[in-house]
Amino acid sequence: MAGTSAETALLVFAKAPVAGAVKTRLIPLLGAGGAAALHGRLIVRALATAHAAAPDKLALWCAPDATHPWLRSAAARYRADLCAQHGTDLGARMAHAFATTLRQTKYTICIGADCPALTPQHLHDAAAALRTGNDAVFVPAEDGGYALIGLARHVPQLFADMAWGESTVMAQTRARLHAAGLCWQELATLWDVDRAEDYLRLQQSGLMNDLPSPV
Repeated sequence: MAGTSAETALLVFAKAPVAGAVKTRLIPLLGAGGAAALHGRLIVRALATAHAAAPDKLALWCAPDATHPWLRSAAARYRADLCAQHGTDLGARMAHAFATTLRQTKYTICIGADCPALTPQHLHDAAAALRTGNDAVFVPAEDGGYALIGLARHVPQLFADMAWGESTVMAQTRARLHAAGLCWQELATLWDVDRAEDYLRLQQSGLMNDLPSPV
């Protein structure tokens, strides 16, 4: 990534696009197959965005495991390492990914596949925030979570016993950062695609046309 010397890793966290197992809140609108297809396009968008930022290391951290053919193809398309998520909940899986990656790189930035408004510039800005001395950086999401988290050091308390999926995640995260005496930066708030109204917003935004074709 520009401005670094083999120091920055970008992680994309995603589940395999299996019909009925992903984007379940969009199934009434799109059907199980349509929701899975959208999820696949969002994963490819996230990988393309991460790849365009030219990180020193790019990895697709996937679930349920690293053997799914679609995930293997997606990772190969963007020359990303394919890593299996491990842990009983999202927090444990993210903690494991950060702990593993921060042993190899100085800065680690993680994104999901739900935020098509995220751009390579957001990733460059996040890396810059870490390089200038912040312990952490975030792109908050309008639903109360976050679309990006970057760390210059492993902070396990950011992931344990968190109310994942609730509107309090970013607020809880801020409280824990403050309690730990850490310094962090927040970039502009973006929005996720989780619900029917988000899908309509995606269509109206023009970003739908920018979603890459499935692998």
